[in-house]
Amino acid sequence: MDVKLPKLSEGAESGSVVSLLVAEGESVEKGQTLLEVENEKAVAPIPATESGVVSSIRVKEGDTVSVGQVLLVISGGSEAEAEPPAAAPASTLAPVATSSAVPIPVAPVQVPVDSEIDESGPTPAASPSIRIMARQLGINLRRVGGSGRGGRVELGDLQNYIQRLQQLAAVKPQSGGAARAVAASIDFSKWGPVRSERMSPLRQTISRRMSESWSNVVHVTQFDEADVTDLMVLRKKHQAAYAGKDAKLTLTTFALKAVVTALKAHPVFNSSLDEAKNELVFKDYYHIGLAVDTEHGLMVPVIRDVDRKSLLELSLEVTALAEKARARKVGLEEMQGGTFTISNQGGIGGGHFTPIVNRPEVAILGMGRGGQKPLVKDGNVEVRSCLPLTISYDHRVIDGGTAARFSVDFVKALEGFEDKDVSI
Repeated sequence: MDVKLPKLSEGAESGSVVSLLVAEGESVEKGQTLLEVENEKAVAPIPATESGVVSSIRVKEGDTVSVGQVLLVISGGSEAEAEPPAAAPASTLAPVATSSAVPIPVAPVQVPVDSEIDESGPTPAASPSIRIMARQLGINLRRVGGSGRGGRVELGDLQNYIQRLQQLAAVKPQSGGAARAVAASIDFSKWGPVRSERMSPLRQTISRRMSESWSNVVHVTQFDEADVTDLMVLRKKHQAAYAGKDAKLTLTTFALKAVVTALKAHPVFNSSLDEAKNELVFKDYYHIGLAVDTEHGLMVPVIRDVDRKSLLELSLEVTALAEKARARKVGLEEMQGGTFTISNQGGIGGGHFTPIVNRPEVAILGMGRGGQKPLVKDGNVEVRSCLPLTISYDHRVIDGGTAARFSVDFVKALEGFEDKDVSI
């Protein structure tokens, strides 16, 4: 029985083998995890669909595998195959996220020249989503060439076509006649000892998405701070009660509730820009992403319906999601659909910083480490606990005055918690 790579998630056609958990000749039981495959920011276990003996392993750790590719062979079980996979694509492709503008390098394909295109010919078959994507990108599907049955244009065909266009553009002479330079590898060993380490699929995903966000979003960052002296007293008062419920009452939990208050007052911060239609999409739900620092890289799981949950429920969910993220057990669906993101570096250190907007969202809140400083309160100088805050936003959507008002309302909400809001 061939064990093949199933479809890991919508739009995901490949992954990277991160661990092999069995060896050739080893007996396995139905449902036992055979290997783990990393796809985008999640690690998916691939289980045995039948009991038997591993007779052949066709991949090794670090290999990139495509949907439908045989991973290993089990003998001695039933004749039934593993869950029927989708047809394997012609080349290894990178998953496409909704926020990704350009796929990572894939195998090149030939792009027909103008003289080879029959503009009057029939448009090849393709799904509605492929047609919409091609129309938004200004691509004539007649030029793409489909690898599906009857010449049907698949997602992989469109990705390969776009990649080939990028390759041609990299060497195409510019208006001045000179070719655009392509980044080349540098031999750093000429100056001393070095070591190389391949970027993990997760780090590649982070790199790609950060580049896309920085290149496509007009970033502006608003700086502020909150006086959290009274809030810390409130937290300390109720900390034991929350601990009794296996929950951690943290500043992040308070920030989640406070940011929803500010989002409701300023809905544009809870929107997304549909560039194809020149429309703003306002969302009537509040799914807040939390940036989690892990040894593998930054992950942003999403807490859904924050406005409907109590501080206790949020405290339990924040802890559980952070632990899942650090254990690489967060699924792709748990990192999608966010409307706003919070990045809290207070547990590590540092003050103000400028977080990058998590596209297609339009704003992100950064929280630094709080500290004591002298403040004038009611005409007297007092030592107070102050929390550094930053809000980065897309200036195409949000103006500076709106951002300042959002910051003021968030600080007011964060400083305004009362005993009745925290009691359980």
